[in-house]
Formats: sequence, C-alpha cells, structure tokens
Amino acid sequence: MKLEFKNIQKSFGDNHVLKGISFTAESGNAFGLLGRNGAGKTTSIRILMGVFEADVGEVLLDGEPIERSKIKFGYLPEERGLYPKRVIAEQLSYFGQLRGLSKKEASAAADKWLERLSMSEYKDKKLDTLSKGNQQKIQLIAALISDPDIVVLDEPFSGLDPVNAMLLKDVIKEIIAQGKIVLFSSHQMNYIEEFCDNIAILSGGEIVLSGHIDEIKRSYDRTLILVESEDASKISGYLKEQCELDGNTVRVRIESEDKKNQLLSELSSGGFNIDSIRVYEPSLSDIFVQYTSKNVR
Repeated sequence: MKLEFKNIQKSFGDNHVLKGISFTAESGNAFGLLGRNGAGKTTSIRILMGVFEADVGEVLLDGEPIERSKIKFGYLPEERGLYPKRVIAEQLSYFGQLRGLSKKEASAAADKWLERLSMSEYKDKKLDTLSKGNQQKIQLIAALISDPDIVVLDEPFSGLDPVNAMLLKDVIKEIIAQGKIVLFSSHQMNYIEEFCDNIAILSGGEIVLSGHIDEIKRSYDRTLILVESEDASKISGYLKEQCELDGNTVRVRIESEDKKNQLLSELSSGGFNIDSIRVYEPSLSDIFVQYTSKNVR
C-alpha cells in the first residue's frame, strides 16, 4: 500500500495550520512525521483518520481517494485516551467492537495482545491501578486490537522502562514486517532513526525537510573526520590538518572529501593504534533542531 498526502491545507479561522503539505508513506516501512508542538502533526493525523476534512488537497491510498470505511486504523495518541475507572478487558473488548470485531473476536484479540505484552494478569483490573508504562501498553493494545491497515504511533515509548521499551520495539518491528503502513511520531530521535527510513519535518505548518534519513545526512559537509585512538594526543600533534582533541577522539578537518585516503595514508605511516575512523554525520536531533528552531512561537 502507498499513502499519499497531496498539498493538504487546513485552517481554523485565521490560523493557517497546514500550508500545503505533501508526503508519501509505504507499507512495510515506518515513516517519521516530526515537528515541534504546534507544527501541524496532530492536524495531519486527524485529517488522515477523517476526524475532519482538509480545506485543500487530498489523501490517497494506492493512487485513489482514501475510503476510510474500508480501512482499519490503529491510533496510539500521545495523551491517554482510555477510561481510567473501567476494567481493562471490558474496555479493550469495547474498542475492538467499535472497530468492527464481534464480541468474541474482540475478546480473543484482547487476550492475545495481553499475553503478547505480558499483561494478562491485569485484565480484570481498572486502568488507573496500573503504572504509567503499563497503561501505555494497554493503550497500544487498543490501537492494534483490530489488526489495522494503517498504524499511527505518537510517542509510543512514553513512560516505558528499558525492558518494556524492548518489548514494544519487537511489536513495532512485527507490524512493519506484516506490511502495515506505520506513521511514527516522537521527539525521541533515536527511535525515529531505529525504525524509520524516510521522514518529513513539519515546522510552521509546512514541510521544511523530507527524504531518506541516510541521504539527508550524506547531503551535509563530509570533510570532518573523527579518529578514535588511545594515541589521540599524538595523532593531533602529528597531523598537519586542522585538529581538535576531545579525549580519545581527534576531530580532523580535511580540505575536501577526496582527501580522506590521503589522511588514512598519513595515519597508517604514523604507526598509531587506531580504534576507528569515520566521517562525522549530524544526528537526527541536530538536523531536527536546525530545521525547526527558526519557527519557534
């Protein structure tokens, strides 16, 4: 499946929230939809799910206007959306039935996911008796209970400890491998880099950067080389290039990218004990800040 946003615009009164955004997400991959609070991510998600219509533009699925009545959506919102005083098994069954499952199917799906996420012992408890992390796992079950075609995950790792984060990672990898369209939004850029090949960064209602993460990083200046070695101070004194010493790392600025082999030759002839040499690439966090800090409101 291929999901396309084409020139989507949306205003609320005089507030022009989306100013003609376009991007494409395909099944079998996670797509990172990023932006600061107020950038337009939630509005985009609500338009996708049909909560309200775009003023201009269209949402396409496999080249045709999306028919939401024929598509199953799974949405994990950043804010909790379940009932804190209701029994977990009952409300999971309820949400499954809302999404088209029979009562028997919904109960079976709830039991399957509760077991998958090591939550079966809590099925007869009320939601507000659980920890924040376990509540997040129940929220995830509610999103996935109907075996959705399109899954939207907004800050899915919020409140999870490392063990539960690893469990959730496995689940996300499974649904990606099943050929779902997965839209992933998070301010934890390490998770975006782990799951997403392609991203779009929203700022001020516009897409200010989009593309494959690796290609975006490779578009940056590649003349800064990081050399890690116990002999870092000796290397810094030995090289003629501009260097900065940071512990066991030497940051070497070469004249141009094609000078990398010359640098390797110099280091080899020096007889240093080198652990690694790599081209410096900005982190996704660095890129995100660069492209969104100009539109802080």
